[in-house]
Amino acid sequence: MADIGRVGIVGGAGWLGTAIARALLDTGTVPSDRLTCSFRSRKPETALACTWTQDNAQLAENSDVIILSVRPADWSAIEISAAGKLVVSVMAGVPVEAIKRRTGSSRVARALPNAAAEIGFSYTPFFVDSLNPEDTNAIATLFRSCGAVDQVDSESHIDYFTGMSGSGAAFPALLADAMMKDALARGVPEELARRAAQQVLIGAGRLQEHNGSSPSETVRSFVDYKGTTAAAIVAMQENGFYDTVAAGLQAAFQTVRTLQEANSDGNENEVE
Repeated sequence: MADIGRVGIVGGAGWLGTAIARALLDTGTVPSDRLTCSFRSRKPETALACTWTQDNAQLAENSDVIILSVRPADWSAIEISAAGKLVVSVMAGVPVEAIKRRTGSSRVARALPNAAAEIGFSYTPFFVDSLNPEDTNAIATLFRSCGAVDQVDSESHIDYFTGMSGSGAAFPALLADAMMKDALARGVPEELARRAAQQVLIGAGRLQEHNGSSPSETVRSFVDYKGTTAAAIVAMQENGFYDTVAAGLQAAFQTVRTLQEANSDGNENEVE
């Protein structure tokens, strides 16, 4: 495993910051004495075994890699000087150039883990803007502790993935909720409807992972069988299933672009 040095997580007390910190510690990617987390108001009652601080300047001084894990709405209040450091943002809608201006770093990346980072099953795409050839491997090592990783060549792909993979379990949960509601409308007891819908999601994910087939191949195999599942799939497609999903992803992408415009103010104060 590559040695990525000392890591600091700004916003380490938040749910995502905590999930990343726990993954780094649990996998041994970063030892506890080389991990620093900052908190805004108070240290978590069940704090992880690492260094904790309210001083982001101290965090930056003690870190080689700085992960920015704060809400985009709180980004404007963050003051941190990180010249010479590798800065990795997991914030939605905050562009690389804005991060460079505020932190003073020329080595900046954006990564997008999702909620499954908490259990080591996140999908994390990342974009790197750095001339240091070692930074890409460092970022991949960091987020491999949270699950699967992929490097993308365009920052706009990170904005798109914010709505797609960044939503984590939300979209499968929406499908399960729709199935559960249909079952309830047909008189199925709520506990049974919930358990059936949840198990469909769990089983589908495990089976997809076990078989290694693409989603398209799985759908095609059921349609070709021409059974009850095929009838359901065809009906969903004819009633605009794909168009509905595309509209949802477009809405998420547009929301990210709105955030990006708000966070791209060229009048931001540059780090001296």
